[in-house]
Amino acid sequence: MIDVEEAITRAHHDEWARVVAALTRRFGDLDIAEEAAAEAFTTAVERWPADGVPANPGAWLTTTANRKAIDRIRRENKRNDKHKEAQVVYDNTPPEPLGAIDDDRLRLIFTCCHPALAMETRVALTLRMVGGLTLPEIARAFLVTESAMGQRITRAKAKIKAARIPYRVPAAEDLPARVSSVLTVLFLVFNEGYLATGPDTDPVRHDLTAEAIRLTRLIRALLPDDGEVAGLLALMLLTEARRTARVSASGELIALGGQDRGAWDAALVAEGHRLVRERLAAAAAGVAPGRYQILAAINAVHTSARDVRDTDWSQVLALYDQLVRLDPSPVIVLNRAIAVAELDGPEVALVAVDRLQDELAGYYAYHATRADLLRRLGRGHQSRAAYDKAIKLAGNTAETAYLTRRRDQLR
Repeated sequence: MIDVEEAITRAHHDEWARVVAALTRRFGDLDIAEEAAAEAFTTAVERWPADGVPANPGAWLTTTANRKAIDRIRRENKRNDKHKEAQVVYDNTPPEPLGAIDDDRLRLIFTCCHPALAMETRVALTLRMVGGLTLPEIARAFLVTESAMGQRITRAKAKIKAARIPYRVPAAEDLPARVSSVLTVLFLVFNEGYLATGPDTDPVRHDLTAEAIRLTRLIRALLPDDGEVAGLLALMLLTEARRTARVSASGELIALGGQDRGAWDAALVAEGHRLVRERLAAAAAGVAPGRYQILAAINAVHTSARDVRDTDWSQVLALYDQLVRLDPSPVIVLNRAIAVAELDGPEVALVAVDRLQDELAGYYAYHATRADLLRRLGRGHQSRAAYDKAIKLAGNTAETAYLTRRRDQLR
């Protein structure tokens, strides 16, 4: 017996971006595409419990969304006499060539990541339209209110429409201006799948990680010599390789040190290591690595160790030192402190972590890291208080369960 609620949830995860991209391709309007897709999913919620889940949910949603879009255009045509817009309902002329890669979602990403939009706006819009993330999820990623994020996305869609930004993969000479923000978007989509921020979602969303990897592979086909594209793909593969070992049967997050390394996906690890070696060879030839390449190299060190006790922490720290010079963000500094704790001890690391108080007071991982360092120093009362703060800020049930158990183990 198919659980209808589960089927609708799965369809939303799997089909949202495909439906939005298909409608954008046909109607050329992000508002129409998003609203028609949302109406189609609402109709599914109303009808599937009574009629049953269709044999092909994706096709049903696309067909329903197309009808909803046509209905809206007809209504607007009657009100506003939008003859030209209404012609799309009946227009059977073949579309113009769409570029080297015929992928609706990749074209939609490049549309949303047009350089006419501010970088943060490009990322937020793409997370909504392609990643299917909710406004609360995107707002949390940017540390802004939902209303502010909603206004930002609305303005971006209006600008795309007014500027007639084309729906296509740009020409080769235009790719460098777009690829940085595209990679940022794919990294954030992957991160949301790797560890979802919402309390009401699965802690690990394979639909998002798989789609981010698929699209990054397509971009690598477009830009095979771009080191950061290769670095991001390697980073994703080495992270995705650990997916099945990251959550216990009881739904608790498993930290890297406690994971069953025999359960990691050996093929993904091997592919990720190969890409890292390629980039290390380029670095040896004088090509400076970027942020994603260094992050991939750090993950390669972790996934090369047969046991957490075999981790080459000096190499990890050296890579973080290199990364901090490129990206001195507080989150990177926090992650560097974890390596410092392994080499120089928790007391030295705690000094570095405490300097981040003002910038990371609202970030659960800051408090979780402090809690662990304080635990290792035998300062149980302070550790418990830090765990309490981390639990309050944790984004999903798997994190909460892990942090709660760690806190309750304190004497």
